[in-house]
Amino acid sequence: MSAPTPPAAPQDPQFPQEQPAYGAAPAPAPAPAKSGKLKKFLGIVAMLIAAVAVKFGIAYAFNSPVHAEAGDCVRVTGSENDPEVDTKDCTDKDANYKVLKVVKDTFDVNACTVGEAALAQEWDAEKFVLCLDPVKK
Repeated sequence: MSAPTPPAAPQDPQFPQEQPAYGAAPAPAPAPAKSGKLKKFLGIVAMLIAAVAVKFGIAYAFNSPVHAEAGDCVRVTGSENDPEVDTKDCTDKDANYKVLKVVKDTFDVNACTVGEAALAQEWDAEKFVLCLDPVKK
């Protein structure tokens, strides 16, 4: 008869069963993947590009001149050198000017022959002046 086999000892994850031979160097740790650094770099570049696009794209979209037509009402705010113009319904309490005339292909505010105010605007290569009168409330 053969001797009974002893029960197997549970394997402890901290102590692997196989030990390197005495004096042998431990196995080297795997080198970090180079693709991880490349992915991180590309991710940073993509975020920078997105940030620049958002900064200039949103600024262009929100600060772009209004293509108002004669008869439209607008709200003009900001400084004289950096006005902001938003189209509004003429019944809107925020509307402060009504566009009387639009003079195209010029920045010359003296081209307005009507109204109390003039506002030069540019949209891409298009330039124009809005001839304005205050909204009577």
